[in-house]
Amino acid sequence: MTEYTVEFVGTGETIEVSDNETILQPCLEEGIAQEYSCRVGMCLACSAEVVEGEVTQPAARGLTDEEAETFALTCMARPQSDLKLDRGKYPPSIEEDGDANVAGSAAADD
Repeated sequence: MTEYTVEFVGTGETIEVSDNETILQPCLEEGIAQEYSCRVGMCLACSAEVVEGEVTQPAARGLTDEEAETFALTCMARPQSDLKLDRGKYPPSIEEDGDANVAGSAAADD
């Protein structure tokens, strides 16, 4: 078991995470306010942009392969190196879906 340092950009929060636990687990234990919901890699509430480092997250089904290169779902992601994460950053697919829903609801109102 290897321990890695995970730093959250802009917050000054840092935790130690072993390579056999998810990033979310020690966040909750340390009282870090990391958002989450489903805890099964689907809802994207726990998304964070990987600024530096690498994770493995084979069960992060809510991300495309391309998004998984840049974003981590902390409920599924396990560190493979020291990390810098920017919490509250979401993959482009969320933004695109959100825009589509807004446009769809405006059209329905007409």
